[in-house]
Amino acid sequence: MAQKKYRADNTYIISTDSTDNPKLGAKVLSDGRESLFLDFYLGYQMAISKNGKEYKRVNIKRSFLSLYLLESPKTQIERQQNKETLELAKKIRFEQGQELLERAEGYRLKKKRDVNFIDVFQTYIDNYTKKDIRMLVIALRRFIDFMNETVEYRKFANYIKPEQITKEMIEKYTEYLQSRSNGEGAKSIYARFKKVIKYAVEHDIILKNPCTNITIKSDEQQLKKEILSLEEIKQLIKTHYEHENPYIRRAFIFCLYCGLRFCDVKLLTYLNIDYSNKLLKFEQSKTKGHSVNSGVIIPLNDNILKLIGEPTSPDNRDECIFILPSYVTCLKAVKRWVKRAGINKKISWHCARHSFAVNILNNGANIKTVASLLGHSGLKHTEKYTRAIDKLKEDAINSLPEIE
Repeated sequence: MAQKKYRADNTYIISTDSTDNPKLGAKVLSDGRESLFLDFYLGYQMAISKNGKEYKRVNIKRSFLSLYLLESPKTQIERQQNKETLELAKKIRFEQGQELLERAEGYRLKKKRDVNFIDVFQTYIDNYTKKDIRMLVIALRRFIDFMNETVEYRKFANYIKPEQITKEMIEKYTEYLQSRSNGEGAKSIYARFKKVIKYAVEHDIILKNPCTNITIKSDEQQLKKEILSLEEIKQLIKTHYEHENPYIRRAFIFCLYCGLRFCDVKLLTYLNIDYSNKLLKFEQSKTKGHSVNSGVIIPLNDNILKLIGEPTSPDNRDECIFILPSYVTCLKAVKRWVKRAGINKKISWHCARHSFAVNILNNGANIKTVASLLGHSGLKHTEKYTRAIDKLKEDAINSLPEIE
């Protein structure tokens, strides 16, 4: 918070933006607390002073929030309490300001909201530059699918005004996502959807955030994606089909044996291969620049080196090892391949990473080794794979015939 500038009435203004209306302030009390208030600027009127001069009389309406700060917090708990109270007061100030604008400039704001939210979403995607843009596209598609597949919202599938997106609709949308997506997929899609909603709120397209207090919880300790067993991997490698893409085939097998994400295997070049020491060295796209554990080193055996091959010439070590089309095209090819192999599982590209982790753990690797190979910063994310093994053992026991 900026330095407090006390006024004669023992108050000071917290709002730093001169255009804020209302302004958030605090009044110092005798008991060591500060009572938070909002000052609403309601315009001015001309008045005559006692000496007969005309002046502007500013109309300010003060509303106390019944929220209090400690003037001199002494402990971490008290400082945290002040922080949370102040954040709540700022939210109230923002909402009150929006309502004031709505009354004062209602027509302008209403006109701004008279748009198709689907177009707003698409415009957001068109201007988005981060790497998770694919998830935003999926979030929009899921939202449209949800409306098409839900009788009461079908009429909005092509055109929905921002104010027609209600909390009740969001609650049903989150239920829909959880019924359609495995594992953390629903949570991830909803997180991107909320990004767009937040953008719409910040730009006065939506008055109040309908996603507030609506969450999707997932058990991060439980692995919910399908995995391929060693036998199924062998079966997949034996299986060929007409017009298969050799790069997709090699890249997916490589991920099954090394645990890479799609975004990383697509960017691999021969510069990432240390042939003399039989090592793969690369930085994870997901955590690059954000984590000291973004660099990963994976030992390679002769079979994997054979799968990688060599560059067309020693001068072309910067060329990609696997020339892959889009993620969607690769995923379709993998699904077709898995089906042709007679494997009745819902397999995505990321399942290769999960299969790698579960299979090497099952073969005796310790959890720290697996965490290092996957590039995890700690054991929290790796522990879900050990739970997957426990589940496989439980299923194996439960598959035995009943004792009569």
